[in-house]
Amino acid sequence: MTFDVARVRGLVPALGDGWVHLDGPTGMQVPEQVATAVSSALRAPVSRPGGVFPASQRGGAIIEAARRAVADLVGADPKGVVLGPGPAPLLERLADALGADWDLGDEVVVSRLDDTANVAPWERAAQRAGGRLRTAEIDVETCELPSWQFDELLGERTRVVAITAADPAIGTRTEVAAIARKVHALPHRGAGVEPLMVVDASAAAPFLPLDLDTMGADVMVLSAAAWGGPPVGALVFRNPDLLDRLPAASLDASAKGPERLEVGDAPYALLAGLVASIDYLADLDDHAAGPRRDRVLTSMSSVRSHQDELTAYLVSELRFLPGVMVIGEPPRRIPVVAFTVAGRTAREVAERVAEHGVCVLTDTGDAGALEVLGGAEVGGVVRVGLAHYTTRAEIDTLVSALARL
Repeated sequence: MTFDVARVRGLVPALGDGWVHLDGPTGMQVPEQVATAVSSALRAPVSRPGGVFPASQRGGAIIEAARRAVADLVGADPKGVVLGPGPAPLLERLADALGADWDLGDEVVVSRLDDTANVAPWERAAQRAGGRLRTAEIDVETCELPSWQFDELLGERTRVVAITAADPAIGTRTEVAAIARKVHALPHRGAGVEPLMVVDASAAAPFLPLDLDTMGADVMVLSAAAWGGPPVGALVFRNPDLLDRLPAASLDASAKGPERLEVGDAPYALLAGLVASIDYLADLDDHAAGPRRDRVLTSMSSVRSHQDELTAYLVSELRFLPGVMVIGEPPRRIPVVAFTVAGRTAREVAERVAEHGVCVLTDTGDAGALEVLGGAEVGGVVRVGLAHYTTRAEIDTLVSALARL
């Protein structure tokens, strides 16, 4: 089926501002149904769950609906869905909880592709325990994350492997399942001490059909803002029983299951928007049918096919421009592309294309994979991220603006 971009654009009122929004990695524009769900929940009486009155029951229903929606997105059990303000604080809570029983010499493996949010918490947890942080490196030519290197990085002291499903700066998709198999083949040191695979799927979720079991992730982190949802996130546990074995972060000493890692009152209106945003993803392909999980898989498969074609066109057009260097050649990627322009800083490029009504992102290039590639040494890197509503004509507008530099 042909992906109907025109129909999708009609669902997003912010696109009426006249700009070409190629700033997807900072979060997509919000669909009307998400904004409506949030505003409707704000107008309705909602109270903390546990009461016998309607407002309290409504609050509980919103939380349960949000857990079910996230579970449908990634093929999980709603009992394993922890809701929270976003990936960074949720990963901080997870690292604190898991690191509570680490010993001197225990190890955490992270990757050069990962965002700071999925590196810093593990580094701090390892330091508190007297442990060690090990880093998987990228291939500087292709910007891939070779899975073979984990044979050397993993060992009997490995407690957590934290990697991204897709890099938000360069677009590389990692071999999550292959790495997970290596992690799960490690010997266990006792009951409840098995090494865990933590996957940040924030950048991948807007573009790929995700399945927790197939990927082999023990814990997955998501950001709803990435696909046009409200500023909330989720941790999804493949085995919900693990939650009751972790130290609680909740202020409620009797909290069970996902509530053990949830702090304070739930943002009910935003969670209502979270549900609406996953319904939006499920219906991106208007031929999708059946239960929400089935519609998610159909729609996200259509998105992947459409975005693969659009990304290939973008990369081809950029490489044709004199002075433009596209960073990396990963064989599998999400629709995010980083590039430099000879003789121009990233800021200068962004300012010039903005004069033509195009929004692009800039990165100083002093962290993560871009630091290894020397992004800071050339005045930073320009980043372009496509969205569900991006058209080929918008890519042409960007290319035309770059050609005038």
